[in-house]
Amino acid sequence: MNTHDVLMHHLTAFGNNDLEEILKDYTQQSELLTPNGPLKGLEEIRSFFEEYFAVIPSGSAFEMKQLTVSGPVAYVAWISESATFTFPIGTDTFFIEDGNILYHTVADYRISK
Repeated sequence: MNTHDVLMHHLTAFGNNDLEEILKDYTQQSELLTPNGPLKGLEEIRSFFEEYFAVIPSGSAFEMKQLTVSGPVAYVAWISESATFTFPIGTDTFFIEDGNILYHTVADYRISK
């Protein structure tokens, strides 16, 4: 799978809150870099997404503002609104190699309702 294919798989799985499909994009060596510190491996990444799905459940408003793929790197900027939070901006950057996300940075600005 190329970078675009892995990104599309990830975004579709995220939109469906499908944790098992999301985890297929990562390996035990994958790192998720967050404002609260780095997370490494499938269990830590699983916990992150379980918490994220609680604030952006499937069916929440979501709009992609930018999607760029350049070689092994993908960048997305987005906005979202759920029952409990408004997200005026969120960004993710992915470094993808051999069909897996090796590094993923994520940051968002959220306002509690």
